[in-house]
Amino acid sequence: MNQFRIWQLILIYSVLVLGILFAMPNFYPTKPALQIAIGNSSSIINKDLVQELTYVLDENKIEFEDIQLNENSVTVIFDDVESQLASRRVLADYSAGEFIIALNSETTTPEWLKSIGGKPVNLGLDLAGGIYFLLEVDTDLYSEKKFSSEGASLVNELLNRNINSSFESSENEIKLSFTNQNSLNQAQEYLIQNNTINDAGNINDKYIITKSENNLFLSYTDKYISTIIDTAVTQNLKALRQRVNELGISEPVVQKQGTNRIIVELPGVQDSTSAKNIIGKTANLEFRLQAALDLTEVQRTLRTKKFPFKNQPGRSVFLEKEVILTGNNVTGASSGFDENGVPQVNIELDQDGAKAMADATQGNIGRNLGVVLIEEITKTYFDEEGKVNQEKETVEQVISNATIQDVLGARFRITGLNTTEEARELALLLRAGALAAPMTFAEEQIIGPSLGQDNIDSGIKSLLIGFALVFLFMIIRYRLFGLAANIALVSNLILVTAIMSVFGATLTLPGIAGIVLTVGMAVDANVLIFARISEELKANVDPQNAIKNGFSKAFSTIMDANITTLLVALILYAIGTGPIKGFAVTLSIGIVTSIFTAILVTRSLVNFIYGYRRVEELKI
Repeated sequence: MNQFRIWQLILIYSVLVLGILFAMPNFYPTKPALQIAIGNSSSIINKDLVQELTYVLDENKIEFEDIQLNENSVTVIFDDVESQLASRRVLADYSAGEFIIALNSETTTPEWLKSIGGKPVNLGLDLAGGIYFLLEVDTDLYSEKKFSSEGASLVNELLNRNINSSFESSENEIKLSFTNQNSLNQAQEYLIQNNTINDAGNINDKYIITKSENNLFLSYTDKYISTIIDTAVTQNLKALRQRVNELGISEPVVQKQGTNRIIVELPGVQDSTSAKNIIGKTANLEFRLQAALDLTEVQRTLRTKKFPFKNQPGRSVFLEKEVILTGNNVTGASSGFDENGVPQVNIELDQDGAKAMADATQGNIGRNLGVVLIEEITKTYFDEEGKVNQEKETVEQVISNATIQDVLGARFRITGLNTTEEARELALLLRAGALAAPMTFAEEQIIGPSLGQDNIDSGIKSLLIGFALVFLFMIIRYRLFGLAANIALVSNLILVTAIMSVFGATLTLPGIAGIVLTVGMAVDANVLIFARISEELKANVDPQNAIKNGFSKAFSTIMDANITTLLVALILYAIGTGPIKGFAVTLSIGIVTSIFTAILVTRSLVNFIYGYRRVEELKI
């Protein structure tokens, strides 16, 4: 009667064995490490760099345990923090600030466990320690560049209709200047005829036109300015998320706060200077038409800008101030070779970018299209006092100025690159995303590993105390049934840990609170079952049937209680942030695993104790 079939037992205990296997990486300690990336776009991470780093460390007699080549970085693992800090300074001096070096930690999980996907639970900022940044996006500068580009575009539109003008952009308006009233009236008529005016008198909900003497003033609406600000912050948010992922920062938190602020949390990262370098790294593209050769000196000054070539020192070219599109419109980038074996970068644009590129090239076949690479190069070095210093420089260089041979769309290629390494690095930077607007660090907090360890110790202590009290109560109150429930409870904790490890969930201090609550809920399910068995025995039902009825009749009650709690946990996860979401994650996982262990694992143990023998009397 109270016996599982062989296949049922195999299934139950196979799940437990897998749980133990994938929970094992959490028992291996972490070791101090350096994460090294390249800040120079002409360099690339490869085996030669690994050999170079190994040589430098050996030359300086710095011992390290292992050095690992990753896709976009190199990780050096040490036995102690002293070697980690010493090597950071040596490598920073050696690279003359070209290396992006971050202090980090690496697990010591055996390779055989890694090969099957075993990895420890990711720890949140409050447990692992790390860095918290509050970034403020410079939306004013972004708006200024946006308005300047729109002003240049309007001037070109009017010029195509033989209307000469110039422009000046300010905080919230564009001033178009004309030589006479006739040109002004023509421009005003064109703007009104070719745009939509709403009931409030706004053109395309963007600006209101007013005029004074020979000037047209296009005053931007609050709605449009708000849209511009939101666009800048959203683009920066997307770029930061992609960037930290490309550079190998594990489980970062990047989220918007307010209208123009972004929160960045980097668990496990100990070096704020390097972290700033990583998240603030700037690389973008701008696509501009080459200036026409027949421009007057005044027109050249007003409408064009001079750029040097990246790979041709001493050579420069005049490009239009109007930007066709930027790297913000790039959705994909990969390096490759053209038909002549020359390195190139294959570009994919979003819908808006594809339309802008098609419109710009359709009437300019035979004209050159310049591709400008904009980089913010940061060099980190140590002064005589051993303090970390940084120097930043924004460099704008032309990497390609090819002739437009056909109308370009969503996919095209960039040539003019010298090496495959340069092409790969450019593709990486484009994939990692471009910052739409500069950012400043409004707030910075460093949570040391010791504080994180204190949180871990406190959380584990609370879990162990709660577990011990429950363990004793169940043994005293329910005897052998209590022992079975306790074994199931341990199994539940193992499964929660394993699932979080497999799916890459992040454990936070509130998450530990969720696990503690799960312990109580798992025991509650067993208490319901045992109480039902006790009632059956009091009704003079024989022990075997009492056990059977206890599990079957308590099943619906257990499911109802856990499902309703699970629904609440899912809602908390969906609408919550930070600590609330961390609590909801562990609670949700714990509810699912507690149902499995309370019903199946406990039942299998009870069956093992009582199901294979005749029971005359049962006390519970």
